[in-house]
Amino acid sequence: MASKHQIMVGSVPIGGGAPVAVQTMTKTETANVGATLAQIETVAEAGADIVRVAVPREQDAEALKEILKRSPIPVIADIHFNHTLALKALAAGAHCVRINPGNIGGPEKVAQVVAEAKRLGTPLRVGVNSGSLPKHLRELEFSDPVEALVRAAVETVELMERLEFTNFKVSMKSTSVPDTIASNRLLSERIPYPLHIGITEAGTKWSGSLKSAVGLGTLLADGVGDTIRISLSTFHAEEEVKVAWEILKALKLRERGPVLIACPTCGRLQFDMDSVVAEIEERLRAYEDPIVVSVLGCAVNGIGEARHADFGITGAKDMGMIYCKGEPLRKVPTERLVEELFKEIDRYYAAGRVVQRDEQQAAAARAWLAENEDSGAMTPERMAALEAEAAKQDAEAEAVLAGAFAQGAPTADDEAGRQPPSATAAASQRVAGRRFSRR
Repeated sequence: MASKHQIMVGSVPIGGGAPVAVQTMTKTETANVGATLAQIETVAEAGADIVRVAVPREQDAEALKEILKRSPIPVIADIHFNHTLALKALAAGAHCVRINPGNIGGPEKVAQVVAEAKRLGTPLRVGVNSGSLPKHLRELEFSDPVEALVRAAVETVELMERLEFTNFKVSMKSTSVPDTIASNRLLSERIPYPLHIGITEAGTKWSGSLKSAVGLGTLLADGVGDTIRISLSTFHAEEEVKVAWEILKALKLRERGPVLIACPTCGRLQFDMDSVVAEIEERLRAYEDPIVVSVLGCAVNGIGEARHADFGITGAKDMGMIYCKGEPLRKVPTERLVEELFKEIDRYYAAGRVVQRDEQQAAAARAWLAENEDSGAMTPERMAALEAEAAKQDAEAEAVLAGAFAQGAPTADDEAGRQPPSATAAASQRVAGRRFSRR
């Protein structure tokens, strides 16, 4: 369930119905102010709402002062083991400080950090990872890892509440996708505080993105999670941000930039769709509007597979078609499909988001589409047409049967004392075995 409590990390609301916030973490040494700020600016441009920086040394805490002055987005100081660094990060003005009560030195040192955070009005992120549970829960981790995680998180929350501190969010992560899902579901039912979710140490850009999409996508679809971070083994923090946004866009939780639809290709493909899709995806990065663009590999699927796209293309060996909002726009040589697509998109925006359509060119595109469609392919349009025809035949059969019985014509069934067959039953027999049905 969604969290009821809301906190503010800088200017970004977390929890309490606020949009899911996107976080990442810099890969630089925080003491290298120039490199750290450059990466922060990069991730901010990619769409990060908040950024976290590691503070393992005194010089990193000192560097925070300058970073905080110049950062375009709120900065969280990430602290482990040394509570004095947490105090220094708070003094530097960090927008939030992350601590793990299980490794920060015990309740007394947690209390010192909480007291200073309370005095300054600074929120904390508290919680646990599967790899750093408190000692008294490590045996339980082997027999019931989900319960171990939840218990550790609840104990942390109870400690915060004993200290009369509620300005915090909770993080509970595991490298296991099923354990992360199960534990966060349970925790969301037990506490009202915002949840920061992620699959910790997820892996490479490829495998880590998939694990994160499965784990976080499942939780977010359930309404669990107020801020997310994708943890990938990459020095390019902006890649984590891009994956996070794709997950949020796929679930329609937030919009940012274009959405690309592309068919998976098959033996009907007659042009270099891999290169075309890659080029379109790259060029779409220049557009901020959440425009939907579809790339279909052949005319078989036609417009039907992406009829709701704002713009799209479908192609053949020598010629292709550009369509807009479900209607053919014009045909163009295959090698110019991408270039002409973006010309149409730019014309659309230049005209104030109004489609610029030449009816003569649109008619030529429709003719091309009709010529290139596979007459045997079961497109959505053909399925709908077949079912409409079947429904018409059903209605006609029912009318004939109803007319015959209304005239009182005797049948073999009547003479045998049985009830006449229903029109529905007769129609069902006639269409039995049809492959496609929308009912």
